[in-house]
Amino acid sequence: MKPLRTLVQPAVRRPSRPAHLTAEQTAERALLLRLLSLMLQYPDAGLTAARPSLTTAVRELSPSPAAEQLAEFTAWFSDADPEELERHYVEVFDLRRKSSLYLTYYLHGDTRRRGMALLTLAQSYRAAGWTVDGGELPDHLPVVLEFAALAGPGAGEAPLRRHRRGLELIHHSLTDFHSPYVNLLGALLTLLPPPTAADLEAVARLAAEGPPTEDVGLDPYSGELFAPPQTFVPPLPAPPSIVPPRPVTAPAATHDPEPAR
Repeated sequence: MKPLRTLVQPAVRRPSRPAHLTAEQTAERALLLRLLSLMLQYPDAGLTAARPSLTTAVRELSPSPAAEQLAEFTAWFSDADPEELERHYVEVFDLRRKSSLYLTYYLHGDTRRRGMALLTLAQSYRAAGWTVDGGELPDHLPVVLEFAALAGPGAGEAPLRRHRRGLELIHHSLTDFHSPYVNLLGALLTLLPPPTAADLEAVARLAAEGPPTEDVGLDPYSGELFAPPQTFVPPLPAPPSIVPPRPVTAPAATHDPEPAR
C-alpha cells in the first residue's frame, strides 16, 4: 500500500526484529501498526479519499484478532459521511479528557515531568535513526505507531509498551462513548503484552483521579504555561504535513471538555 502521509522520516534505518518473529510476521505486524497510525489520524479529505485502499489492505491481512477489529472499524469508516467523521473525531479525541491521543499526558499530566518525557521520546527516535516530521509532538499516538512500524518490534514498540496504561484508559473511554474507534485501540492492545494486575489497578486509579497536575512552572518542551490544577488543556494538534489545517465544524464553546474528577 502506498503511504498516504508520513509522520516519521528516516535518518538511518535500524529496524529490529525479535528472534521469535519471522520476517513475514514482522512485516505483517508493521503493516498493522502502519494502518492503525493512518486510521487514527484526522479524517481529512486525503484520508477519506483513501478509504477504499485502506479497506482493501485490511481485507488482505492474515487472520488475527487485530485484523478482525480493523475490519469492524473500516466497515463503519468506509461508509460514514466525511463531515460526520470529522465531527466525531474532534469530539472524541480533541474534546475528551480521557481519550486524548497524547500519551505522555496520562503518565505526567500537565507537569514539568511531561516536558522532559517529550524530550526523551524525541531523543529516542533520533537515536534509532528517525525524526518526527510535520510538527506533531512525539507522543501523539499516530506518530508513536508509525515509529513502531518503521523501527521494528523491539525498540520501535518500546514507547507503546511504556504507555500501556494510557492506551488502556483511551480504550475504556472509547468503549464508554460507544465510538467505533474503540476497535482500533482494541486491535493495538492485542499486539502488546497482557496487562498485569498492577496495570489494571493503575488504570482504574487514573480514570478516577486523573493524571498529576501542578500549577507552577513552564513546559520545557513547548514553552507553554501549565494549566491550573484539575484543568485539562491538551496540546494543540499541528496540521497534517501535506494538507491544510483541519476545520472544526462546530464552535468549541458548544463542546465543553469532560470535567476533571
